[in-house]
Amino acid sequence: MTNPCVSSTRAEARVLPRACPAPSLLSLSIAAMLGGLACAPTLALAQASPALAETVVTATRTPTRADELLSDTVVIDRAQIEQQASRTLPEILARVAGVQISANGGAGKASSVFIRGAEARHTILLIDGVRYGSATLGTPVWENIPVDMIERIEVVKGPASALYGSDGVGGVVQIFTRKGKAGEDAFVPRASTTLGSEGYKQITGGFSGASGPFTYSLDAQRTLDKGFSSTNRKVPFGNFNPDRDPFSQSALNASLGFQINPDWKIDGGLLYSEGINHYDDGPDWDTRSRVRTQIAYIGATGAVTSAWKTQLRYAQSRDYSRNIVAEPFNLPGLFETTQKQYLWQNDIATPIGTVVAGLERTVQEVNSDTAYTVTHRDIDSAFVGLNGNAGNHSWQLNTRHDRNSQFGDNNTWFAGYGYRISPNWRIHASHGTSFVAPSFNQLYYPNFGNPALQPEEGKNTDVGITWSQDGHSVKLVRYDNEIRGFITSTTRPENVPRARIEGWTLGYDGQFGPWALRASIDSLDPRNELTGKQLPRRAKNQASVGVDYAIGLWKFGASALHVGQRFDDSRNTMRLGSFTTVDLYGEYKVSKDWALQGRITNLNDANYETVYGYNQRGRAVYLTLRWQPKA
Repeated sequence: MTNPCVSSTRAEARVLPRACPAPSLLSLSIAAMLGGLACAPTLALAQASPALAETVVTATRTPTRADELLSDTVVIDRAQIEQQASRTLPEILARVAGVQISANGGAGKASSVFIRGAEARHTILLIDGVRYGSATLGTPVWENIPVDMIERIEVVKGPASALYGSDGVGGVVQIFTRKGKAGEDAFVPRASTTLGSEGYKQITGGFSGASGPFTYSLDAQRTLDKGFSSTNRKVPFGNFNPDRDPFSQSALNASLGFQINPDWKIDGGLLYSEGINHYDDGPDWDTRSRVRTQIAYIGATGAVTSAWKTQLRYAQSRDYSRNIVAEPFNLPGLFETTQKQYLWQNDIATPIGTVVAGLERTVQEVNSDTAYTVTHRDIDSAFVGLNGNAGNHSWQLNTRHDRNSQFGDNNTWFAGYGYRISPNWRIHASHGTSFVAPSFNQLYYPNFGNPALQPEEGKNTDVGITWSQDGHSVKLVRYDNEIRGFITSTTRPENVPRARIEGWTLGYDGQFGPWALRASIDSLDPRNELTGKQLPRRAKNQASVGVDYAIGLWKFGASALHVGQRFDDSRNTMRLGSFTTVDLYGEYKVSKDWALQGRITNLNDANYETVYGYNQRGRAVYLTLRWQPKA
């Protein structure tokens, strides 16, 4: 029988969120980095420091050159997504330095993302600028986002509440979906089909383009994954069932833009994804739920003057999960979060940089067959910031005021400064504050919630140094994040004095000739300062290495990820062993319009868990045929 506080389903997971690499791989990682430094004139960094011409939006709320940012930021583009063997968004993010994940099984199962060792609820997820997640669980919802709809991912590590409000303790992940672009060919179609292990099947199709003042896009995706048993005999509360736990998903993404005149544009977009998720709920029960992801927005952007750009926007996100068939004692089955968002943002060019100022309103509503005492709250916000550069100097200042209908006023701020010591060396330092409002589960879930909870408050300091030459770079960042009023979730949520996460990340990425190399090492100490215990499901050490090779019509790649041992519980009694996985891919350009790609995940068939008692996929093979006509 299912325990009403812990389970593998997304709906049930909303009830109670849970609160040294192997020497051989570390040696390999360090050797690769030292080798990169030794060969500096011929090596290039991609992940540690994006190309100089690249711009990033998420770190400042306005387009900013990547080499001027004061926050540690990683960009994953469409080509990198297609080359990865990963099949889900959390798996893609797991390869990013400073990011760890956990999942209650395979595709479609409840997943968490931990940035720099912070809690799952300490990350903000934006999709095309729209906040998406569960107000009951208090975390982003990762498992139902269709990967093939993603054009680009920006990951900002460090405090972000001064930019985006509650939850920005560990960082922000923003997904940009595929869209038509001004100046693009009139009509650009695309399609792909994939077959894989465990009965995996996927077909996608779509198009984008521009016609006169219009830009447009439409993509559809259908995925079937027969999966594997999510649980094993160690799973708590007798939930083990050795049957397969499949996941099916249908998704649609559309956008439309209209350039009214050279200065003004209106646009809108929609992402819809619906899935059926099977999960284990005890012997002989084929338990399953229906999940939906809905994102919609409409807005107008224009120039009031040559120096003043303004944006008006309305957006709505909806996260929905409902049991279709469930174990008879598991009565609560509907969990739905709707977030309505209103935004007025202004970007004003000044002699000392770009001023970003605006007003924002968010309304969160919960619909559930669980008897929550409160099901609504609204947050009114005002923010202002300045980011700019002059000569060797760059700076960023942000402050934000949030008025929460449940918790009153909260002020956050961020200040960062960077200095280019020489053409090849740049240092940067920043300090920022953050806060997290308790979730509806933590406050009001029957026989669990604690209405006396107060928001968590964080303060984070970053110091980093980057070496670069001709676009080649190595980056080291040290951070210290202290969270006061940290909310624990052992039996009943409580505010404890503080948690603290200290750590560093060393990243390297280089290219010489047809070879591209990348590596990263993370070391962190995530602990509850009251008990001295390690925070659950986060390893103190993690390392990754990767290599890509391109020649003629062929591309090849390999990557390895090592995650150190962790604990599944706050008392550190349930140990999760360390693991290493190796992935491979190969691609052949059949013609200018067709490409054939093969991928192998977990080549070494590692048997590992990221949640105690829940399995991860073993070795799997995928074959993809892509079609996109080229002019």
